[in-house]
Amino acid sequence: MRHLLLVATATASLMTAPVAQAADRILSIGGSVTEIIYALGAEDKIVARDTTSSYPAEAEALPDVGYMRALAPEGVLSVNPDLIVSEAGAGPAETLAVLKQADITFVEVRDDFSAQGIVDKINAVGAAIGEPDAAATLADKVQGELVAVAERVARLPDSERKRVLFVLSTRGGRIMASGTNTAADGIIALAGGVNALSEFEGYKLMTDEAVTRAQPDVILMMDRGGDHGMPDETLLALPAIVTTPAAETGSVVRMNGLYLLGFGPRTADAALTLARALYGEI
Repeated sequence: MRHLLLVATATASLMTAPVAQAADRILSIGGSVTEIIYALGAEDKIVARDTTSSYPAEAEALPDVGYMRALAPEGVLSVNPDLIVSEAGAGPAETLAVLKQADITFVEVRDDFSAQGIVDKINAVGAAIGEPDAAATLADKVQGELVAVAERVARLPDSERKRVLFVLSTRGGRIMASGTNTAADGIIALAGGVNALSEFEGYKLMTDEAVTRAQPDVILMMDRGGDHGMPDETLLALPAIVTTPAAETGSVVRMNGLYLLGFGPRTADAALTLARALYGEI
């Protein structure tokens, strides 16, 4: 029984890693992976996707095997893939254990929330699906776009850089916010901002006092509903935020989550969009 578990990291060694052979039934797990496969022109090989794979719009017509962190083995196996390409973090572990026993090649592409990480991710996905040349071309294009954005934001004086607080949710009036080593932290940096919270990694429920001490100039959120749907005036009136510079100026920026945090082919555009929201035309 054939099985390969390839864990690809964002290093130059990606291009020497084993690649899938003649895979024509790909299950794509993770929004950025799906975007990359479409951008490589290999979308005809995708037989299914996960719930986070919502771009391009055509992807939503594909069978949906569920949320990437809550996959059921029955759903995955029902689409009969011969290759699974996934962002890091797919699960649960019990499902992955079942898939490891199946006759399926599984490639996990790890995230590195930086410009180089995007280039490496594109090359890793291209290698996995047997499209390394197309991936190299796309990676060069995206790298050029990222360099152009970096040159623009580099002109911003340090004294003018905005402190940005990324709020993941406001459930129960409590702020779940981003520290370092997250996609939010990465996109804030690419856009020329400063993460207002740098004392911890990942996402954390914050006390009101900690948010106030962070003194963000801007609140950044995804534009979806649920815990992200609180109106700006309600958000800015929360005890944790009401005393911040962001509340004083009414500065809230909301962007599509996959566009903002996907770290895929559109990230240069997303970084420029965020930079303009922070600083105006740059």
